[in-house]
Amino acid sequence: MREITRPTCMEISIYNFIYNINEIKKYVGDGINIMPVIKANAYGTYMNTQLDVLNVFDIVAVATVDEGVYLREIGYQKEIFILNQPYLTEIQKIIDYNLVPGVSSEDFAKALGDTNKEVKVHVEFGTGMGRTGINPQRAEEYINSLAENIIVEGIYTHFSSADSDDEYTKSQLQSFNTAVEKAKQICPKLKYIHAAASNAILNYPDSYFNLVRPGIIMYGYPASETTLEKIDIKPVAKLKSKITFLKTVKEGTSIGYNRSFITNKETKVATVPIGYADGFRRTFSNNGEVLINGKLVPIIGKICMDSFMCDVSSLDDVKIGDEVYIWDNDKIKLEDLANKCDTINYEILSQISNRVPRLFV
Repeated sequence: MREITRPTCMEISIYNFIYNINEIKKYVGDGINIMPVIKANAYGTYMNTQLDVLNVFDIVAVATVDEGVYLREIGYQKEIFILNQPYLTEIQKIIDYNLVPGVSSEDFAKALGDTNKEVKVHVEFGTGMGRTGINPQRAEEYINSLAENIIVEGIYTHFSSADSDDEYTKSQLQSFNTAVEKAKQICPKLKYIHAAASNAILNYPDSYFNLVRPGIIMYGYPASETTLEKIDIKPVAKLKSKITFLKTVKEGTSIGYNRSFITNKETKVATVPIGYADGFRRTFSNNGEVLINGKLVPIIGKICMDSFMCDVSSLDDVKIGDEVYIWDNDKIKLEDLANKCDTINYEILSQISNRVPRLFV
């Protein structure tokens, strides 16, 4: 980890991450394995860089082959599952780095077979997500078509609406159970059967099988409006910066691009070095607050690529170097930012750019 010298950083609590894992373990009960989903740089937290934490798990899930390669290169030696079926051009990497891809197409499966190298896979069944996966009715046909060098170690599916549509989710689960029955007849020693991501973990215990794959709740953020009523989790990330410039301006002074804010009184203005290139969206231009010295102060002017301005006139002892919280998980929650952007907490968290250092505490 490089030395952090930039005033802006995302502070990551390893303690809270481990706490959340233990709460999920208690929630699902004994006998259910956990496969943490650490795709997209662990939802933007970069927990995927913490080898000591990852080594607690026998298997982890990522979205792409290159994410799996990175884990191998930092020293993770256990199983790495690729959630999304990779490209044909990535097959050699899968073999070289001993990765376990999800598969559901004939072309990709044939190409794996043509390598004559033993490759472990999980077969994905499409039960209603409308994305990838084979029809559960084709389970026997598809698995029997796989070459001898392809070892079916697991089967899985993904629910589209486990937070909002009970009837549809139950129909998906019923469809997957059909695939499970057929697959077990051919592969009686399946190591992994999994369907439950965060919302299904909380809402559908019948979907646990022997492996669950928590995502957003593992990082301490709610997957739906009822999450925090069901499980005690702690947010792992705080996004913060520092005041790097202070000035007092007269009434009628324009602030930022396009003069979108004009002061209506003498105003003390602070400049904070985080902008839309860091993932702090322009949506918050003249439309948000940040936390300084325990008080909320308004953002004024348009968010710049590398910085923004805020009105700190209400703060008595404000000075250069004071910490500025974009979200602190208390007075400003990640969900507050997401709501202003008409999006979800997943998107805000995962889009904080890689030029923002992560500070593990």
